[in-house]
Amino acid sequence: MPSRRSALTLLAGAGTALALGTPTAHARPPRPRPFGRYGSPSRRLDALTLYVDPHGRGDHTDVRSAVDAATGTGRTLVLAPGTYRGTVLVTAARAELTLIGASGDPRDTVIVHDNAAGTPKPDGSGTHGTSGSATVTVQAAGFTARDVTFANDWLRSDHPEYTGTQAVAIKVQGDRSAFYGCRFLGHQDTLYADSLALTAFARQYYRDCYVEGDVDFVFGRATAVYDRCHFRTLTRTDLTSAPYGFVFAPSTAGANPRGYLVLRSRVTSTAPDAYYKLARPWVPSSDLTAHPMLTVRDSHLGAGIDAVTPYGTMSSGFPWQDQRFAEYRNTGPGARVTVPANRPQLTASESRAHTPAGYLGDWRPHA
Repeated sequence: MPSRRSALTLLAGAGTALALGTPTAHARPPRPRPFGRYGSPSRRLDALTLYVDPHGRGDHTDVRSAVDAATGTGRTLVLAPGTYRGTVLVTAARAELTLIGASGDPRDTVIVHDNAAGTPKPDGSGTHGTSGSATVTVQAAGFTARDVTFANDWLRSDHPEYTGTQAVAIKVQGDRSAFYGCRFLGHQDTLYADSLALTAFARQYYRDCYVEGDVDFVFGRATAVYDRCHFRTLTRTDLTSAPYGFVFAPSTAGANPRGYLVLRSRVTSTAPDAYYKLARPWVPSSDLTAHPMLTVRDSHLGAGIDAVTPYGTMSSGFPWQDQRFAEYRNTGPGARVTVPANRPQLTASESRAHTPAGYLGDWRPHA
């Protein structure tokens, strides 16, 4: 079985449908029109659009330099199919930035790197830590991505000596951040949906996205809506018993009335049945007043989720029963209510507040 790193390298640029995580046998040569319907440097959509192509047919050959060049507000980066290795920082000064995968298939356009929390910094000043491990960090408000894969292909098996095994694919902190048809690949802490500060209630929207991982792989304190998304739990060779991990680990600020909302989505697994929990609350040492919130509704929970005890506790002083966890009208073997006390359910009346509009307010990316 190829490593995630080799799989991702071969995956990018493939023109045929592929199983997730499986490399194509023969990568196609560069496409004659790498930017598809989005123009080109000679037929630029507008003055605010830049083109990125690893084969040199754009304004830039890597995403990092393109983002650095995209100063001001309202810029668009059109990414040709390819694997773009390296870290990317979208600072707060680059508001309303849009990234578009030109082919329309997120498997073709991959932004990937391989730092973990325990990876030493190049300057010898310590390790990266969880936040520093992110392949992409988004601090700007109004960020949008379409049809792009964000990945962290660091593997525990490559560094068994590491204790810091968090490896973030993307950390999103900006308000009004939206992702459409994107993929997020990693293992531990894949998608960090967060905010810039405890008092900043960053709103985020994910539609028709795919997220995979094992430990707490969707986590953070953002107000985030996951609409029609697919969450995939991975098997683990380093553990011999359940649980392998948790899908969600929200750390919602106590003052924030809205945390994570998952609706019209599904959770599947490559692991044995009942080897995963649906969620556990994260109350970080930096905010002991956090009151994690997660609502999962109208979604299909596969057999990989432990239906008897779907929630766990991360810190003994903050049991999951004291948090804002709830479900509503879920289906599938992982949604069976076998112990009612372990499956808090919304009433029909309560459910009316748990909608994209109810969480995102006057921002309507779902319209």
